Amino acid sequence: MSKTLLKLLLVAAVGLAAAFVAFAYWRSLPLPLPDGIASGNGRIEARLVDVAAKESLRVKEILVDEGDLVEPGQVVARLDTNTLEAELAEANANVASTMEREAVTNASIVRRKSEMDLASIELERARKLLERAAVSREEYDQRTTHLEVTKAELAEEQAKLRTVEQEVKAAQASVATIQTRIDDATLKSPVRGRVLYRLTEVGEVLAPGGKALTLVNLEDVYMEIFLPSEQAAKVRIGGDARVTVDHAPGRAAAGYVSFVSPEAQFTPKQVETRSERDKLMFRVKIQVPEELVHSYIERIKTGVRGVGYVKLDESAVWPDWLQDLLAPLAKPEGVEPSPPEESAARDSPSPVAEQDLSEADATTRPEDE
Repeated sequence: MSKTLLKLLLVAAVGLAAAFVAFAYWRSLPLPLPDGIASGNGRIEARLVDVAAKESLRVKEILVDEGDLVEPGQVVARLDTNTLEAELAEANANVASTMEREAVTNASIVRRKSEMDLASIELERARKLLERAAVSREEYDQRTTHLEVTKAELAEEQAKLRTVEQEVKAAQASVATIQTRIDDATLKSPVRGRVLYRLTEVGEVLAPGGKALTLVNLEDVYMEIFLPSEQAAKVRIGGDARVTVDHAPGRAAAGYVSFVSPEAQFTPKQVETRSERDKLMFRVKIQVPEELVHSYIERIKTGVRGVGYVKLDESAVWPDWLQDLLAPLAKPEGVEPSPPEESAARDSPSPVAEQDLSEADATTRPEDE
């Protein structure tokens, strides 16, 4: 092979490599957006929820592990309640005792009322006899005094009854309080989500407020992007938005703008020149609808990088590559199939999307708004 041919082949190879690199770079460039639409880099995020103990108790059982999907109200851990159950038994015994005292007091009231009725009858009889001089004034006065005494005794028993009734209520409230403490020792998930961290083990004692688990709240999935002030001022709360992820650029998820920060970030609070004002960036939150998240909940993970798009002009039209949207599934992933008679009654299922929203495992806690 001549040197000239070798040089030509080498030049051709270099040219092909340069063309390939240029093509790859061109493919990596973001597609142009129509006027009235803005975009920003972001990542799929979700709020974190801590499952914690209300008081100091020993961990008896942990029912989930990291990565498990949990539903609202699902029991995720149990704490030892032997001491509380002993207190509950004592409180129940106190309720029974006070209720017995209430019954005894009621019986005393019935007896005092009967004695007062009898004393009234005897006094009336003595008054008639006194008019006919059949009894002495002394006996009449004794009957009068006896009636007053029985009235006082009845009032005393009624006062005791009111006191005992309050004691019964207090004892019942104590039972309810202890029962609530026992119920709180059964830790439940407040949201639909995934276990991110298991922070305790069986046998450990949690302090009041001690965290047992940290959950990723999959009922609140969103992406945050940052836009310059000129664009952020045009974003409407509730406006149409789109979310894409890097690993599946051909599919988008429909969302809406749920928050636009009133404060700029990354720059000093006080600026003087126009060029400095142009550097101000405002946080914009794009919320992913809950029904869409629920459909793909088995594949949703937070921390995945992507791009968020928002409309600055409501009349703007989304480009074709942002109109291939994920659709909610007729039956969410991970849900057991329904009986035939129930399935027949449902509408035909929506098309199943080929890609999910996210596939990473980095999760961060969002800033407080």
